[in-house]
Amino acid sequence: MESQDNQLGREGQLFIVATPIGNLGDITYRAVELLKSVEVIAVEDTRVSGKLLSRYAIQTPMLVCHEHNEEKAAQKIMPYLESGKSVALISDAGTPLINDPGYRLINLVRKAGFGVVPIPGASSPIAALCASGMPTDQFTYAGFFPRSGSARSDMIAVLKSAPHTYLFLESPHRLVKSLESMASSGLSDREICVARELTKLHESLINGSVVEVLAHYREHSPKGEIVLVVAPATEKGEVSDEDILVELDQEAMLALSPSKRAGAVAKALHVPKSRVYPLLNHDQD
Repeated sequence: MESQDNQLGREGQLFIVATPIGNLGDITYRAVELLKSVEVIAVEDTRVSGKLLSRYAIQTPMLVCHEHNEEKAAQKIMPYLESGKSVALISDAGTPLINDPGYRLINLVRKAGFGVVPIPGASSPIAALCASGMPTDQFTYAGFFPRSGSARSDMIAVLKSAPHTYLFLESPHRLVKSLESMASSGLSDREICVARELTKLHESLINGSVVEVLAHYREHSPKGEIVLVVAPATEKGEVSDEDILVELDQEAMLALSPSKRAGAVAKALHVPKSRVYPLLNHDQD
């Protein structure tokens, strides 16, 4: 069993530092001060990280550590730690190691007896989850949505009965195809959220059923970085029309416009808006 006490202030530590996912203002004071104080910063791309370091007048030297040179980078980093100097690891954006290289380096550093200290901050999957309106008590982060073939079919099968929220990364040129696969495989009514370009100028979050969101992105080609949030499966009959009608008749709901009322009820009950709209005018029948 391994253990470490990162509160002892030991020298020769590796700091895992989260950086902004878009807006450069989303970095902690602690992270900035730490990046100024370490001996060297391991980065994925010096051009990308250089912009952030320049913004905060951080002059610490950089060395490159990405998925193609991680072992060689580790050989450069270990001597710093062995001589009592500390190193920071950052990724191009967000929290390092979340769909980024680095776990081999962390494993090596811990086995060598050096401290590994997380400096928490931005993470696009977590940001998307919090803003999506989906259940957050349990969730699975599954990396990039499978591109095709059996891997995609297997994942869709998992989603059909998933008891909790799923988070995926997705590329803009594959999003429509992925949603088409979901729609044609029995998930057309599943509630999803496409969170795009979070914290950036053109940030958007689109909620709705798979077919609703698919229709939107067939007309508006997506661009930028995407997180796809998929709501848990709802057992057939768990939310009845009567449940929806009761929610629609809540005093707070009656004060909303029809569109916002439908959206609020859909979010509250975790059902597609397409199930709510036909019931909006029930009191006029």
